[in-house]
Amino acid sequence: METQNYKNHKKFYPPHHFIYLPVLIILEILGIYKIFNDTPNQLLWILFSIIIFLLFYLAIMLRQHYALGLQNRLIRLEFKQRYFEIFGNRSDEVEEKLKFDQIAALRFAYDDEFKELLYKAVHENISGDEIKKSIQNWRPDLHRI
Repeated sequence: METQNYKNHKKFYPPHHFIYLPVLIILEILGIYKIFNDTPNQLLWILFSIIIFLLFYLAIMLRQHYALGLQNRLIRLEFKQRYFEIFGNRSDEVEEKLKFDQIAALRFAYDDEFKELLYKAVHENISGDEIKKSIQNWRPDLHRI
């Protein structure tokens, strides 16, 4: 993989994002098309479209819900650990002032930039995206799903 930075830090799972989901979308479009153009079997196509929609919805929601929920907890834990290592104090008071997108963005900064960007996040309330764009020396997160 090339060096990770703001422009390429998002990750896709090709079988899911580029095969399974597009096939479901095509089948859903076909089902909706057939509802209006195959009136003798209209009820069958309605049922088909509902089932395909449910498969699509479950594929998106379950994958995202479990993986991202767990990763978000780990990101918070990593923030607490890193804050303690750098400052020698618990992060509870600081963490309460931050939104999750700010905490998540800070993990891409090395320690020297982390301190400065943390200060800006707490005192100037810069967004997670602004934090990411401000990072000069990107610290990759190669394990995010």
